[in-house]
Amino acid sequence: MAKCEVCGKGVTFGIKVSHSHRRSNKAWKPNIRRVRAIVDGTPKKVYVCTRCLRSGKVDRAV
Repeated sequence: MAKCEVCGKGVTFGIKVSHSHRRSNKAWKPNIRRVRAIVDGTPKKVYVCTRCLRSGKVDRAV
């Protein structure tokens, strides 16, 4: 579910390093919102990242 339906941004994996340099696995999730958007002329609920919402790639349904 943590995937944008517009740009395809998903979970990114990496290694978290503490101050004492202990390393552990970490997942960074995108900021996903469920919004009503116009898809193919009809309003539909889609999962979209906030970057796509802010840049205007999504037509919001009122």
